[in-house]
Order: sequence, then C-alpha cells, then structure tokens
Amino acid sequence: QVQLVESGGGLVQAGGSLRVSCAASGRTFSRYAMGWFRQTPGKEREFVAAISWSGDNTYYADSVKGRFTISRDNAKNTVYLRMNSLKPEDTAVYYCAGGLFGWGTPTREAYGYWGQGTQVTVSS
Repeated sequence: QVQLVESGGGLVQAGGSLRVSCAASGRTFSRYAMGWFRQTPGKEREFVAAISWSGDNTYYADSVKGRFTISRDNAKNTVYLRMNSLKPEDTAVYYCAGGLFGWGTPTREAYGYWGQGTQVTVSS
C-alpha cells in the first residue's frame, strides 16, 4: 500500500529551472531520510540528493551541488527537488526514494521504497 508518486517533470530549456515533487502515501516518512536518484537508458541509477528525517541536513552529488536543492514538508509527507541552471546532461528519469534510516546516504541500500519516476528533459 506504500506509494511514492513523482510529478513536475517536463521539458525545459538549458539554464532554466524546474521543481519535481514526490508525494508519499501508505507510510509516514517523517522519521526517515528521503532521496532522489536519476537514470538515463543504458546507464546506472545515479544518486542525486538526500535529506535527513528532520530536513536539517542535506547531501548532494558533486554534479548537482550548488544547482539543486532538496527539501521536504513532513506535514504533507512530501519531498521536493528544485533544479536550477539546468544542463542537457541533467536529462534523465528522476526517482524518489524513501529511506530505511533517519540519515540519508548516496547508496541504494539505504532506501526501501521507490517511485515510478518522472521524466526531465533539458534542451540545448
């Protein structure tokens, strides 16, 4: 019954901004870390960002640091990823991940719940 649903993906020009959202249901994630991963066909799923249970601590992949911001609203059981200064290489399917622990790590093993993904395409 646990479900994570991403939304907000789409087509954006290089240099533009986009915010994707992940709404969780069936389980409260307020005590657990949340994360974002992305994947391009033929490539491994790549860690993007993570946020601790309280929202006070965040961690980013070097490729997106300074451009992306992860945040959460525990009252809404929702996590967000705001993407600024988008580049064509950011094009991917973005997946929301629900953590198994209170502190997020950049590995798949730390997450036990996954959304279906939302497509983000950045044109040049």
